[in-house]
Amino acid sequence: MSQNQTLFERAQRVIPGGVNSPVRAFRAVGGTPRFITRGDGAYIHDADGQRYIDYIGSWGPMILGHGHPAVLEAVISAAREGFSYGAPTEREIELAEEILKLVPSMEQVRLVSSGTEATMSAIRLARGATGRSKFIKFEGCYHGHTDALLVKAGSGLATFGHPTSAGVPEEVAQHTLVLEFNHLAQLEEAFLLHGKSLACVIIEPIAGNMNFVRTQVAYMKRLRELCTEYGALLVLDEVMTGFRVGLHSAQGHYAQLIPGFKPDISVFGKVIGGGMPLAAFGASREIMKHLAPLGGVYQAGTLSGNPVATACGLATLREIQKPGFFEALTAKTRSLVDGLAAVAKENGVPFSVDCEGGMFGFFLMDKLPQEYQTVMTTDKERFNHFFHAMLDAGVYLAPALYEAGFVSAAHSDADIAATLAAAKHALR
Repeated sequence: MSQNQTLFERAQRVIPGGVNSPVRAFRAVGGTPRFITRGDGAYIHDADGQRYIDYIGSWGPMILGHGHPAVLEAVISAAREGFSYGAPTEREIELAEEILKLVPSMEQVRLVSSGTEATMSAIRLARGATGRSKFIKFEGCYHGHTDALLVKAGSGLATFGHPTSAGVPEEVAQHTLVLEFNHLAQLEEAFLLHGKSLACVIIEPIAGNMNFVRTQVAYMKRLRELCTEYGALLVLDEVMTGFRVGLHSAQGHYAQLIPGFKPDISVFGKVIGGGMPLAAFGASREIMKHLAPLGGVYQAGTLSGNPVATACGLATLREIQKPGFFEALTAKTRSLVDGLAAVAKENGVPFSVDCEGGMFGFFLMDKLPQEYQTVMTTDKERFNHFFHAMLDAGVYLAPALYEAGFVSAAHSDADIAATLAAAKHALR
């Protein structure tokens, strides 16, 4: 029995399912999860000593690769000073200033410890600022495991959400309206029916939990117009895309395509913590004044903005601002996805790909899907075969066909070439 199997059996005795986050269990693809012992650069190593080219990158944060010297030095230095104080530090201010410098839609930001905490707080803030209760989310967009967000659409337009998790009462989800992603006519009708009672709309600019699906530009433009018209706040969930798809995040990309575009509230995570537990939400001063201790919307956290996580995030953000960083990262990602598409074409396998910055996704279908229902029709068995063939060849992709992938600055041309060679064999 391998060390991975031994550890998994041991883990299942003391941890539900043997994992502390469900997708890690490999249930979607079958087989034994790999228990990681260390990471360096573009690679991770498992308990059996196998090295993998890592395209998960801790689900996005490791944009510099594992163990980047500048980040490691910053974290070790901060840890020597102290892990946590439960009191303010100057580094919290520095990180907030760095984030605000790169995201002009925000004037103030509040640091928290997880993406789930940030989206939950952003919706509470929107409700407090508007005095309204209802909000819209989209099928296929994931915003953490807050009760009111673990819902899906009902049997028709404007049917309020029903929980998709046990333990979430119906009444908790009653104010959540779930719409189809990129369905413009449905969006228009939803605002016509409920616009004046909507506190906010929350959306991923590029959905990363139904693989990689962009919000269409025309859709985002109309969504911004409708929110403004009806007084609802537009919440952009950039936990995954923030500083991952570009220096100014996904909202910077849409601002280039839609004159004057900006969200009312933005949510960030992953890259801003550099791999440490750290996230944030921010908005204009006018909106943020509703947040305690200034206003009546309560939010607090013992470890919010802790000195080790802020050191890690600050060092990461400073590295990604160096000249040419995103140009090089984008070129690497494009090289990977173009190569995968070419290999699939050689083998006659239906395949479509998309990418932005250091984030990418592929589908075993001829055309890129635009919404959740189409994503669900992809060939699961073929993906599972592909996943395990790549894993056996030393390439670590997300163990589920509904997850995006990530390239880091540490990935070399040789790593990408090795990945494509493995894919050529796996797709035969």
